[in-house]
Amino acid sequence: MLNNMKKINTFIFILFTAGTVFAQNNGEEVITFKENAAVHSEIKAQSLLTEVTTNPNSQKWASSVRPTFSRNHLLPEVHAIKTIKQSERSTIKPSEDIIAKSTATPVLGSNFEANWTTVGIPPDNAMAISNGGFIVTANNDGIIYYNTSGNFLYGDYWSDFFNDNTLNGQLYDPKVTYDAGSDRFVLVVLHGTNSSNSKVVVSFSKTNNPNDGWWTYAFSGNPLNDGSWFDYPNIGVTSQEVVVTGNLFSNSNNFNEAVVYQMTKSQGYSGGTVNFQVWSGLDNTVFNAFTLVPASSGNGTNIGPGINFVSNSAGGGNKIKLWTLTNVLASNPQLNQTVINSTFYSPAADANQQGSTQTLSNGDCRIQSAFFLDGLVHYVFHSDVGSGWNGINYNRLNVGTGTNTSSTFGSPGTLDNSYPTVASFTNLTNNKSVMIGYLSAAPNKFAEVRVVNCDNAMNWSTSTLVKAGESHIDVITGNERWGDYSGISRRHNSASPKIWVAGCYGANIPQAGVSNTYKTWIAEVSGTDVTALVENEKDDNFIIYPVPTYDFIRINFMSESPEEISIEIKDLNGKTVKKLFQGTPKNGENKLTFNKGALSAGTYFVSISTNSKTLKNEKIIILD
Repeated sequence: MLNNMKKINTFIFILFTAGTVFAQNNGEEVITFKENAAVHSEIKAQSLLTEVTTNPNSQKWASSVRPTFSRNHLLPEVHAIKTIKQSERSTIKPSEDIIAKSTATPVLGSNFEANWTTVGIPPDNAMAISNGGFIVTANNDGIIYYNTSGNFLYGDYWSDFFNDNTLNGQLYDPKVTYDAGSDRFVLVVLHGTNSSNSKVVVSFSKTNNPNDGWWTYAFSGNPLNDGSWFDYPNIGVTSQEVVVTGNLFSNSNNFNEAVVYQMTKSQGYSGGTVNFQVWSGLDNTVFNAFTLVPASSGNGTNIGPGINFVSNSAGGGNKIKLWTLTNVLASNPQLNQTVINSTFYSPAADANQQGSTQTLSNGDCRIQSAFFLDGLVHYVFHSDVGSGWNGINYNRLNVGTGTNTSSTFGSPGTLDNSYPTVASFTNLTNNKSVMIGYLSAAPNKFAEVRVVNCDNAMNWSTSTLVKAGESHIDVITGNERWGDYSGISRRHNSASPKIWVAGCYGANIPQAGVSNTYKTWIAEVSGTDVTALVENEKDDNFIIYPVPTYDFIRINFMSESPEEISIEIKDLNGKTVKKLFQGTPKNGENKLTFNKGALSAGTYFVSISTNSKTLKNEKIIILD
């Protein structure tokens, strides 16, 4: 797909201020492409470890061993950058009033308090919602299920949830996703922090109701047998597989390399033996692959057989890596790499908070969250947006052309926006609107949760407060761990776009005898003006005539590859009025003719699409 990619000689740079917002857009250029940029192990088989059952009346041991100090979790070069920026950080007051370009201001629906943080630092919030309305929310303490009204259904600490004597080390770094194609949940939790006990614990829900239990497997966290342990997982799903990515560290906490587990999901959903292989040796000609983030489908229809990943450098720079897994286990897959120039980015200083001199760790600037829709990988991370202040860095990477467009959202000199997570915010394939949940703090604010929209044209809305902080954070000795990530999930079967966010905020928990820690807040987010179809630019390879029309409409279009397409008439809200054609046209020029039929007078769109992306939307006007 990307083999014949050539350099793109376009560069767009837009700079505007949106209130206390600094925003920047740019186009990039592909610099390298490499096939077979990684190697995989032989296909292996992993048997079932345990069956997790829901038992609300079981005895809760809640056992956990955690450090009371902040481990230096940063790479040395990142730590050096952040130390300098912390000493040079300055306060700059914004000079202009708010100018919100997007009209899709986030609106809160149902929202409620969720997981507490009593032992697991940082919180590491993760969440997913099913089409049936079950919410699975997790942090480093444990897991809880809710319905959309915020009613508690079940909860457990991790040691009690698994209730397995072979999982007796530290359990941490949860990630959970909803596989809409299979109507199931997938959960990943890590075990152990050295090569002797490191495990990647993967659980598949038995049904679409998490209360019905999970099938659980423990994969080695030292898959290369080189004295490594596994850290910072991410999950992706395709039509046939689940992929789990992570970083391998030595026992002395030096980064070794990133790896990818590729496994057959149907076997996990049935509780059978799971076939899998491990990808390693990811090419480091530009920089080491670090924290690969899978880009699952953004609209609930599984992609596949392959999947894309994105990664960047923890220490910043000006390059993004796109990784493409081409096929399923048994079909000789490759893991290809494309390196793309990007705007220079860098880690920011740590965040200040109200009521304490202790700072909140912003970590580095690795990619946090991603999804794939209509040929684009949407992804976010946080980075320095000015004078050492942290902000959101949102990107759209076109997989077909290898070009990347980015925009930043932040308030240098005022507050830090950190740990963003992104989801599609439209029911249409070709509308690029997204919602981004994130954490925020300032010298005059406790740590809080917020959400912001970036619309189809990459304009930002004003942000909406999800939950204000109630106290400062003072959990461990030294720099406070914050984040390390936030949760987001679309409810794919909503009539209008709805996403759910989960993030941590500063709070006291007197019921647990804990002060100045974190609680989790979960919220449904909706908005307005995100459902209109977007017309593509005029294209000589796609001609509709006559426009406007009274009766017959003719469409001339070019087909350049033997791929099945669908041609539909859609109304202004993107609803299909009539499917005109489904099939594989001949290569070259084709002509489609149809009568306006039962179409009433008004404006419509002719949409041409494949299974994976929209190729063309063009407006037509029907007259009486």
